Amino acid sequence: MPRLAGKTAIVVGAGQSPGEGMGNGRATALLFAREGAKVLAVDHRMESAQETTALVTREGGTCVPFAADVTKEAALKAAVAEAMKLWSRIDVLHNNVGVSLAGGDASPTEITEEAFDRVNAINLRGTIMACKHVIPIMRKQQSGSIINISSVAALSANYPTVAYKTTKAGMIAFTEQIACQNAEYGVRANAILPGLMNTPMAVDTRAREWGKPRAEVEAARNARVPLRKRMGTGWDVAYAALFLASDEANFITGIGLLRAIVCSVRALIQMVSMYEITGTPYDQAPSLGRAGVLQSGNARRMEEALWISG
Repeated sequence: MPRLAGKTAIVVGAGQSPGEGMGNGRATALLFAREGAKVLAVDHRMESAQETTALVTREGGTCVPFAADVTKEAALKAAVAEAMKLWSRIDVLHNNVGVSLAGGDASPTEITEEAFDRVNAINLRGTIMACKHVIPIMRKQQSGSIINISSVAALSANYPTVAYKTTKAGMIAFTEQIACQNAEYGVRANAILPGLMNTPMAVDTRAREWGKPRAEVEAARNARVPLRKRMGTGWDVAYAALFLASDEANFITGIGLLRAIVCSVRALIQMVSMYEITGTPYDQAPSLGRAGVLQSGNARRMEEALWISG
């Protein structure tokens, strides 16, 4: 039996940026439909949403395109209303929209007010507004799964640009908040934190912004990935989303998938660092805070390795 049989899903960011390969949102829309879900494919470019819809319908799935600018609450409200008009319920909300360099992101000393506001409106505020209009429906249903795409950039102390990192960190905090506040209604909320990905948004955008061949950017990013020296793909994110959307994850809420592994190792690093620096026994180290990790060069290098591997 298909894993999402009988379910309906809104995928926000179901199109993709110009470039080669398959983006996270399009792969997720396709996979959800393959597993039996009826999908509303939302994108700010109708032609991109229609391209996703054509791929789904070609495989025999159900998908409807919808154009919405995530920086406009009214557009997101209209998308939710469209899904309800079509199918009378919403089982899954998948928030996939994100922008960095294309939005003007820069370092903390170079970022402009306009660029920060633009990236924040797309990456974080749009997700919050989509959830605002879906959560009451899911509460009434006493069920639903919200999946937000964050990034391991949220956890990296050495990430070069500020707006993408902080908005993706905000995504984790927001996901934890709505998971806690909606658990009693049977509504689950989880985040996925992709690492280095081979998608149009991640690779082609950088190639354009940096004026480099795509192959060169791809090779440099692949070289930084310990696992097979190859970046993940949109399908890797899609399969993680499929699990969280399905009933297989029925007792999972408030997590950051991929983040859980990193944080468990970080906790171990923190304890070891405290012992090295202060002589504090491991079982007392967590109560001392994070200062020891920040003072330990070895711990810092270990953490940086984790960000890259993510």
